[in-house]
This record gives sequence, structure tokens and C-alpha cells, in this order.
Amino acid sequence: MKPLKLFLLSLSVAVCQLVQGQSKEKLPDLSTAYAWTDLQPLGLREPSTIDTAFIDYSLRSVPSAVTPAWATTGNLGDPGTNLIFFDRKPMTDFFFADGLWPWVPSLEKIKFYNTRIPMTLVSYNFGGDRYNGQDRLNAIFSGNVNKQLQFGAILDYLYSKGSYDNQAVKNFTWGLNGSYIADKFEVQFYHYHYNLSNRENGGITDDLYITDPAEVQGGTTSINPKSIPTNLTQAQNRTKSTDVFINAKYKLGFYRDILQEDSTVIEEYVPVTAFTWTLNWNEGKHKFTNANAQQDAEFWPERYLTADGTTDHTSYSSVKNTLGLSLLEGFNKYAKFGLAAYASIDLRSYKQTADSMLYMPVEEKPRGLDEYMGEIPVSHKNEAQFSIGAQLTKQTGSILKYEATAELGVTGRTAGDVKIDGNINTKIPIFKDSLGLMAYGSFKNEAPSYFVENFISNHFIWKNDFGKTRRVRLGGELTVPFSRTRLNIGVENIQNYIYFDYNCMPVQHDGNVQIFSAMLWQNFAFKAWHWDNQLILQTSSNSDVIPMPKFVVNSNMYLRFKIARVLDVQFGVNCDYYTKYDAIGYQPETMTFHNYNVPDAEERIKLGGFPFMNAYLNMKLGKTVFYVMFSHVNQGLFGKPDYFSLPHYPLNPRRFQLGLSIQFLN
Repeated sequence: MKPLKLFLLSLSVAVCQLVQGQSKEKLPDLSTAYAWTDLQPLGLREPSTIDTAFIDYSLRSVPSAVTPAWATTGNLGDPGTNLIFFDRKPMTDFFFADGLWPWVPSLEKIKFYNTRIPMTLVSYNFGGDRYNGQDRLNAIFSGNVNKQLQFGAILDYLYSKGSYDNQAVKNFTWGLNGSYIADKFEVQFYHYHYNLSNRENGGITDDLYITDPAEVQGGTTSINPKSIPTNLTQAQNRTKSTDVFINAKYKLGFYRDILQEDSTVIEEYVPVTAFTWTLNWNEGKHKFTNANAQQDAEFWPERYLTADGTTDHTSYSSVKNTLGLSLLEGFNKYAKFGLAAYASIDLRSYKQTADSMLYMPVEEKPRGLDEYMGEIPVSHKNEAQFSIGAQLTKQTGSILKYEATAELGVTGRTAGDVKIDGNINTKIPIFKDSLGLMAYGSFKNEAPSYFVENFISNHFIWKNDFGKTRRVRLGGELTVPFSRTRLNIGVENIQNYIYFDYNCMPVQHDGNVQIFSAMLWQNFAFKAWHWDNQLILQTSSNSDVIPMPKFVVNSNMYLRFKIARVLDVQFGVNCDYYTKYDAIGYQPETMTFHNYNVPDAEERIKLGGFPFMNAYLNMKLGKTVFYVMFSHVNQGLFGKPDYFSLPHYPLNPRRFQLGLSIQFLN
């Protein structure tokens, strides 16, 4: 079905829903539905929302709009890294997938639903033409068997050819989930799998094709982005992962009578103690291939395993079981908090490209291996890690809530690791409203992941013996609802920080780096006019180790109104901007981001300093949301055409995009 036909069909569905909505018969809705996420490690339920809003819906289809400062290789579904340091995700044991986190499911993003009625949310977003088309289909289903038992499923298919050559992305994610919440027993589970294929072009061969096309085209200023030559033409990353999560809890307690307003009495179960078992099973696979041997030799200085192109395989698996015992909050008036203790055992396996070629006769080895003088890591490693921990929580109450978790590694690679995280929230009444105050802090003393210390591929080999990284973060947040203001200020000190240097190799800084961050959200509104702003100031005491833009702005100005009292409209312009920073580069073979500049270099590559603007029209009619948008609408209108967030990787040029989302409730 052609995108335009599908779009017209969706409008027809919306009109039908609108006509039905004018009838006297009450249609089903989600007013009694609710959602939650899972709080690790013992499966506490954190309230969440059902995503049916239309405000800013169109911005989800802009690759660089993941965050106000998102450094990306360009295409929707491609790897990227957050230039806002306090929002940056920590490096995981399977770092190949770290840059893909916006496009893949994870425990912190998974939502469980109790909708009472079957709910299906379907969205389709598209743009471009047959050469650079971008399509994404997403579906979420949830339905209840009864009040306690719920099942759900997700489907996410993303296919984007990219604005530039050799940049196509094909991502397929599917999953099943469910929950059973009863008085004495509850269980939550999910099974998700994703398969992501990313063509790697290594960036364009000359930045002048973007900054000054006339110079490289003999005076011609216009250029087709697909015609710009790229460094790689036959390279590809494929990343797969399977995740299984089960959280089961049995609660001991007692029944008590509750007097209702109508003088009736109902029986309520009051849980006192809970026994918890949690299973986290994760398996990740990464494959990098490059079929062009000549480009392989030109793009990478070393080849260790083969001179005829590259085929690297890396895999990781983890089976983690956690047993916990909890004293639950609220079983009497003195039980103002919940207290839990737990123990975990994590069995991990690491597999890499076979190292048999490392021991070939010198005269038969590819160029570079006979010059390698370092220690060779093994290609297969199994580990067992045991840890213990405790958790203190207060999830109910209108004045004070808090959560703190402490964990200690006992055996294995993580022996001696310490992780402490906590936050506390309170409200202060003022002017018939309330101020929100939150304080947060963390202390982490953690060993590096296995692949950061041991890695084999055709172009990179390293064997490291890094020390533990120690991090202390403290901060607070103030929320002022009546002035639409939120302010978050934090500081962090990091010792023995591990990062990838200009050689794309992991290194450890032997000193301390301090980070300061101040984030301000300030929104304004007058009748139909709205202006939402996020301002971020951040500094690093050592930009050779942790480079970042010092100032980041996201500004969104729009009109919000209704037409004929049934059509909700948001019409506006969104803009992301951040100041120039010492560039971060991207390494296709390992899918990692590294510091691009050589320390103490007189001339540094700096990127940023350009606005990226999107003009959009979001609408909601009945249970259908749809939009039209010009992304990067300011391209060529003002400012220098240097829209690079990574060296040699330009952001998408101007593009017309459409999309829709429909709620089906039965």
C-alpha cells in the first residue's frame, strides 16, 4: 500500500471514530487503565503512563532529536551517543549495542499495562522517496483475561535507506509480555528479541560536499546527497539480542475489614513479607563484515586476522538469578517504608572471533600481525559473579518518597564492586500548589567490562588490566508547577575513567575528572501560544578525556488550539542547538564512539554551533494522531552548512515526513 493511500485511509478511520463519538453510546476508553515499569532488582512497580499524547509526536522520527544534543551517524536507527553527559547511558558489558539504545527495548523502558479492555496502539511514520525512504511501523497490544491476568505484545519494524549512500538500516523487534497481580502472588515477565542491520559507510570522503559543494563540483552548488562518495561501500554491522525477564513474588500477610463510604464492609489483603525470585537472561550477538578488501586496507591501518576483507563475530550471554526477602511498606501505621535484602548470581559467557590465525607462520600472516607485540586475549571466557545487596523504599505518601539500593560484589570479576544509588522526593505547599524537591546521589566503584579489557578483531586487538572506576554523583532538582519551571543541578567526580581515545582504543585516565551540570526547563504559555525551553550548561575539567558542548538549547514554539471543538492542533517549530565542542568520532567495526582529537594538538576539530530546526503540524482527531513535518527546515536558509555532529557524518538534509498513530479499543 502506498504511503499516501495509507495516510488517507487513516483519516477515514479517524472520521469514523469521530462520527461514533457523536453518538449517545459511550465508547470504551483508557480512563481506568494504568501502566507501570519495573524497578530492579526486586521488581517493585513504578507508576508510568500510556503513550497516547499527540504533543511533539512528529519529532520521534527525526534521528538527531533523540536528545537535544545527539551525535549520530545520520540515519534513523543508526548508532549515536548523548552529548549531554548526565543523561548519557553507562557502558554495558556488550558495548556494541550501546549506541543503539533508542531503537531497542530494555528493562528500564518496558511497560506493563492493565487496560481492562483490549488495547492496540499502531503507528506508521514515513518520509522521503524510493531512494532515501524512511518507514517505521510500531504496534503495542495489551489485553486482560481478568482483573489479575494480562498479556501483551510489541512489534517494531524500521527500514530507512538513509539520505546518504551506503547507510541503510533495517531493524526488527518483537516481544511478548504479561503480568499476574493477585493478593498473595504476582508475576511479571517479558521476552523480547531484536535484529538490527546497519550499513556502514565510514562517513563521506570530503566534507566540502556539504560545506562548499561548488569547490568539489566545478562551480555547481546543488548536490544530490546520494551521489556523495563514502569511505566504505560494502560494510555492515548486524546486532542481535534476546532478553527474558521473570519476576515472581509470593506475599505473606493477613486480611482486614475496610469500611466503605456507603457503610459496606469489604475484605482487604495486607501483605507483610514477600519472597522474590528474579531471572534476567540476555544473549547478544554482533557481526561486522566488510567485503571490499581494498577499502578495508585504506580505512584501517592494521589487519590482524585476514587481508581479504573482514568478518568479525562477538557474542555475550548472561544468566542472572536474584533471590530476595522483603518487609513490605504499609502493613501497619508504623511500617512507613519497605526494607529488602537480596543475593544474585550471574553466569556470563564471552566469545570472540577465533584467534587461530594469530599463530600462523609469520610469512603467511596479514600485514600488521607480525608487528603486534601485545598479549593476545583468549577467544572464549566464562565467568561467575556473586553479589549481595539491600534496598530501602517508600513509594506511597503525598509528602515524602524515597528509594535507595546498595550492592556489593563478593566473587568473580566484580569482587569488591560497590554500587549505591538513592533519591528522595518531597513536596512543599505554596500558593494553593506545591513545590517539588528531589535530591539524588550515587557512589560506584566498578570493575571494567570484559570486552573493554579483552578483545580480538581483524583491526583491533587489546589486552588491558584496568583498575576500578570510582564515581560520585550528587545533585538536586526543584519543580515549580505554577511557573512551569524545573531546575536540576548536579556534580560528579570520576576517578580512573575509561574511554576510547583517538586511536579508537580503550584507555584509562589515571586522575580525576569533575563534571558540573545545570539543566533548566522553562515553559511559557499565553492562550494558544506556547514556548517550551530546555537550557543545559555543562563543563568538564578535562576535555581531552571527556569532551562535551558547554551549552545546549532545545526550544519549541507552537500554537495549540482546536478546530470545530473536535480537532486538536499543534503547529510550531522546534530547534536544537549546542555550542562547538572537541569532536567525538565513530568507529564502525566496534560501533563505539571515541575522542577524535589528539591531546595537546594545536588544531582541533570542533563540531556544533548550528541550529537544527523542524517545522511540524501535529493533529488529533478522535483516537487518531497524525502529522506533517519538514525536518531540518532551515537547511540552506541561514547559517553555515556545517551540520555535522560527528566528523564526516552529516545530519539528514531537509525532508518532508508524514505519520499517524491510531488507538484501537474493543
